[in-house]
Amino acid sequence: MPTARPRVVIVGGGFGGLYAARALRNASVDVTVIDRTNHHLFQPLLYQVATATLAPTDITAPIRWLLRKQTNTRVLMAEVTSIDVATRTITCAGAGPFSYDYLIVASGSRHSYFGHAEWEKVAPGLKSIDDAIVIRQRFLLAFERAEIATRAEDRQRLLTFVIVGGGPTGAELAGMLPLIARRALPPEFRAADPARARVILLEGGPRVLPSFSENLSAHAHHELEELGVEVRTSSVVTRLERGAVWVGDERIESENIFWAAGNESSPLGRSLGAPLDRAGRVRVAPDLSVPGHSEVFVVGDLADMSTDGKRVPGVAPAAMQSGPHAARNILRMIEGRVTKPFRYRNKGDLATIGRHRAIAQLPALEMWGKAAWWFWLFLHIMYLAGFRNRLSVLIEWAYSYFTYQRGARLITGRRGL
Repeated sequence: MPTARPRVVIVGGGFGGLYAARALRNASVDVTVIDRTNHHLFQPLLYQVATATLAPTDITAPIRWLLRKQTNTRVLMAEVTSIDVATRTITCAGAGPFSYDYLIVASGSRHSYFGHAEWEKVAPGLKSIDDAIVIRQRFLLAFERAEIATRAEDRQRLLTFVIVGGGPTGAELAGMLPLIARRALPPEFRAADPARARVILLEGGPRVLPSFSENLSAHAHHELEELGVEVRTSSVVTRLERGAVWVGDERIESENIFWAAGNESSPLGRSLGAPLDRAGRVRVAPDLSVPGHSEVFVVGDLADMSTDGKRVPGVAPAAMQSGPHAARNILRMIEGRVTKPFRYRNKGDLATIGRHRAIAQLPALEMWGKAAWWFWLFLHIMYLAGFRNRLSVLIEWAYSYFTYQRGARLITGRRGL
């Protein structure tokens, strides 16, 4: 409908987009949030859906519901296919086009296979609820197939899990799998022995969790090995095929390969006509706007941001901070004021490795072990969107903690597995 108020369009309902929309809730603007899904995803706990600890509904919430009280905000479920910055028009598949006065692009990133797109069928990544369900299906199905296998070598291949990438996602997956295999599943199987499951973590660099200090990285490496994970650093995957991973000339037989090795930015960044880095991130101005188009802002994983000469990491807190900052800069522009440069406040980094095992790199100190693990639990509960999700996750975690069982062990939709 025609309107005299400035039109702000936000592409993406993740952390960057959601927090940007919330920052505009009392502003005299008309906000439109466009996302290809109808839900906001709490991505830091996605690996717990993949390992059957949590259900998909525990870490998601409808975007409409989250923004239901913002009368100036409209939510659309559509996939943005291109952005024309010259005409200020957004094109969507089956909808639109939509015009804007100001635009915030927060479309995030996907996993990267470094030029080998065909590997995705063999080794699914972990960026969406659909990805998590596929990994959960393959993980649980491996034990079911091992139970009916008649040869020992087939059974071992089915119970070998290879995770490519030793960043937070890879380390968290690797730490969770042996715990489930050795504590939750053994009493339920007769022919197969889940406790004999083999978990291999392959990292191309010299150490796991390279974004953390060397001290914390070494702690994580030790904790993973204590859990029974085979940690292999300086191991670059050169080939993937159904049933095997190649590291140089070495062939590792496995029916379960999961990818956590890299990210590539949303292709929407290319349509903005701005310079990109090698990963496809948009090189934004200090105030997060696109050079040459001050009305367009890019936030979150899609933006190549820096503070004090240091690149801002592609993590959830960066999206939570950059989204509202872009929204506030839009309000400054509407009021005729000068925009402000973005400064990322690093409150610390966390990674969990398993039960009572985590590392925390905070501005003033480093923690590991039980203290870091409890801190990780508390922080993630607090940042979940909505009281229902917090309560549900808390109950599921308590159930898993005291029984070692998993409440979401459902195998459905086996097509393509």
